Amino acid sequence: MSALQPVRGTRDILPDEMRRQRAVIDIARETAERYGYLEMATPIFEFTEVFKRTLGDTSDIVTKEMYTFSMKEGEQITLRPENTAGVARALMSGGLSQQLPLKYFYAGPMFRHERPQKGRQRQFHQIGAELLGVPKPQGDIELIALGAHILSGLGVYENTKLELNTLGDTDSRQAYRAALVEYFSDHSDALSSDSRDRLERNPLRILDSKNEGDRKLVAGAPVFSDYLNAESQDFFAAVKQGLERLNIAFELNTRLVRGLDYYCHTAFEFTTDLLGAQSAVLAGGRYDGLVETMGGPATPGVGWAAGIERLSMLMDRDPPVPRPIAVIPVGQATEEIALTLTQKLRHAGYGVELGFSGNVGKRMKRANKLGARAAVLLGEDELANNSATIRDLDSGEQELVSLDAVIEHLARYR
Repeated sequence: MSALQPVRGTRDILPDEMRRQRAVIDIARETAERYGYLEMATPIFEFTEVFKRTLGDTSDIVTKEMYTFSMKEGEQITLRPENTAGVARALMSGGLSQQLPLKYFYAGPMFRHERPQKGRQRQFHQIGAELLGVPKPQGDIELIALGAHILSGLGVYENTKLELNTLGDTDSRQAYRAALVEYFSDHSDALSSDSRDRLERNPLRILDSKNEGDRKLVAGAPVFSDYLNAESQDFFAAVKQGLERLNIAFELNTRLVRGLDYYCHTAFEFTTDLLGAQSAVLAGGRYDGLVETMGGPATPGVGWAAGIERLSMLMDRDPPVPRPIAVIPVGQATEEIALTLTQKLRHAGYGVELGFSGNVGKRMKRANKLGARAAVLLGEDELANNSATIRDLDSGEQELVSLDAVIEHLARYR
């Protein structure tokens, strides 16, 4: 029988990689807290309707990529392909509309049944931030600034560029939609079958098409900025001015869109050229109509999500590996004292490794392999004097220390 393997599109995250991913989450969480964004979590699965209402029946995610299951009760549930819809659902089901504005940060796994690719498996992980209840451009500016701050903290900001666009308000979108329908209708024979399906229902999605023929047509399509009314232009101008004031550089990308009707005004992506075709590392926008689409009260919102795997791949430095203290008993008589001392040190805040077996040489080799900073040796001579030998594993120097003073003596190796 062949050895069992992980399911295609999933992978084990072993300690070295896990340390990098945890660094992404920890730095992001700490930075988000400085901006007032508090961590929350939604269930990994939701009723399927949560995503169908928000992502739309015509989206690739809903039609091709969701993991959906039937419960015994006949209900349909789906592993979350993204988390914004879950946060909006939590706002409604938790009765939180009276507490606006709300600032949330999250981190966790998402699931999409798509071709595994660099930095994106079928189970992948994201960090994200959502700001609910703020209709003004200041919200967009703050969310983008938070993203830039996190990328800077991870040491990857200089390897990214911020692409920015506006989707305008409802009136502007309707005018642009009409222009797109007219343009693509004149070229419908050259469109892919998927794009022809989207032409009447959601023409903005054609702008996202990866089909080469579609992309050639998109290059000549009307530009959104030509259909913005004065209010939309003022909103976007305020966002750009705010970013300039914060020295956050950006490039305008008039083809950067979000195809769903509840998206409006700002759309943005931090992209990189270091990950091949998968260039987006942090992306988001304003979604003032989302909660209302789900049956809740009209609630302005803006947010973003970022792939933890992609961010960890971009980091140019590994997080420091904790260097433990090694407790090494010499002889059977010292095993019990070593066990007791090890636990006292752990409760005092030290990372400690106690070798389970082997002679002194083997235990010292293991201590060196683990990168231990110091070793506490307990032999019969030390036991007779109620003492321990503490060896600095960097310098090789060692000192005999009373057992009662070991914790204090080791403070220099924290």
